[in-house]
Amino acid sequence: MRRALIPLAVVAVLCGCANLAPRYQQPAAPIPQAWPGAPAATQPLAGWQEFFVDERLRGVLALALDNNRDLRSAALSIERARALYGVTSAATLPSVELGGAASRARTPAALTTSGNASIADRFSTNFGLTAYELDFFGRVRNLSDSALEEFLRTEDARRSVQISLVASVAQAWLQLATDQQRLRLARETLQSQQRSYDLIRQAHALGAQSGVALAQAQTTVESARGQVAAFDSLVEQGRNALALLAGVPLPADLLPGDQSVTVASLPAPPADLPSSVLQQRPDVLAAEHALRAAHHDIGVARAALYPRIALTGSAGVASPGLSSLFEAGSRAWSFGPSISLPLFDNGARRNQVRATEVQRDIVLSSYERTLQVAFREVADALAERRTLAERLDAQRALVAASTRSFDLAQALFKGGGGSYLEVLDAQRALYTAQQTLISLLLTEQANRVTLYKVLGGGWQATAPSATAG
Repeated sequence: MRRALIPLAVVAVLCGCANLAPRYQQPAAPIPQAWPGAPAATQPLAGWQEFFVDERLRGVLALALDNNRDLRSAALSIERARALYGVTSAATLPSVELGGAASRARTPAALTTSGNASIADRFSTNFGLTAYELDFFGRVRNLSDSALEEFLRTEDARRSVQISLVASVAQAWLQLATDQQRLRLARETLQSQQRSYDLIRQAHALGAQSGVALAQAQTTVESARGQVAAFDSLVEQGRNALALLAGVPLPADLLPGDQSVTVASLPAPPADLPSSVLQQRPDVLAAEHALRAAHHDIGVARAALYPRIALTGSAGVASPGLSSLFEAGSRAWSFGPSISLPLFDNGARRNQVRATEVQRDIVLSSYERTLQVAFREVADALAERRTLAERLDAQRALVAASTRSFDLAQALFKGGGGSYLEVLDAQRALYTAQQTLISLLLTEQANRVTLYKVLGGGWQATAPSATAG
């Protein structure tokens, strides 16, 4: 039996002699080497655990990373890709199967030479190869490598989903905090306007104020009441959105308050930060793995132009009786190589090769666009950040000036030297300036989160870790 298996083993270990896939080289990045006007700094961006400084937001992020359904689906996609890679990689090695069979057959008398009916028994057991393909032209190997790239792509896709989730949770948390601040300001304004309205109504009853002033005061009260209702609705919607991202109901102690918050402490990227750091972004890495897989698919298609050789063989024992199955002389073996040689298929195989080559070019174009979009996202975030400090200083000065104007208008009105319309105009200007300042503070914090996201969770020049994001 051992001598019978020798030719099977020798042929089975033959490896492919050629790989018809085109050699992969990382494409040149179609973007500038650096961003214009990046601010100077040396401190690298930390992971989200250190990047976000608010403990409540950290708690929400931890819940989201454990319970968000999109992230869970991405993780399951990795497991599926790993299993599919195991299926294709298994085909690169021969598989050995152990089998056994037993049969009993009756032959009628009319079909026997003796003229008597006969019953024949057959028992056998064997193990061997089943249609193992000799990969002379790298077809099976390229199928396996393409599946590996798909597995790696799904891993990077999960990292991209995780970074996006962290950014989305932080943005939603910030938006909720901002809407709560706007609601608080609207309520304070409503209370102030209600007090003014009550005073004017009393003065009107005594004949000291005109009906015009009373009507003007009432319009401001009703307008403020509408603002309170609108912001109250936005706050409720923000809580719902945050709970959806977290994947579970959120406890009250993890929600933001109605005071100004700082959720992120962001060091500026170095002035000489190269744009090649974008090639470490998970979505860019995923696009590159897709490009590598497309190269292997070309090798698969090209190999289809050449003969395919497969082996089927077995060795074992067979006998007419179960008791004599393992006696001397019961050895049995079979060996059956097969070859498939493409002759004429109306150009189908060559067109398939061309299709995979065009698909590779399509994936290359998608990879380059992914890089270009990533570059623009970072450039836009940096451009916005360069003006935020000046805008905040100007808005704070505007709020201070509007406050002084409102105080003076009130003092003049109470002293009888001004109209109530001037008070209303000053109050509207102050309210608008305060709301704009709240929005700018949100923009500043959201810009930090955006930079964290568009730079792939960091801008270190080293390879990204498995836990990035």
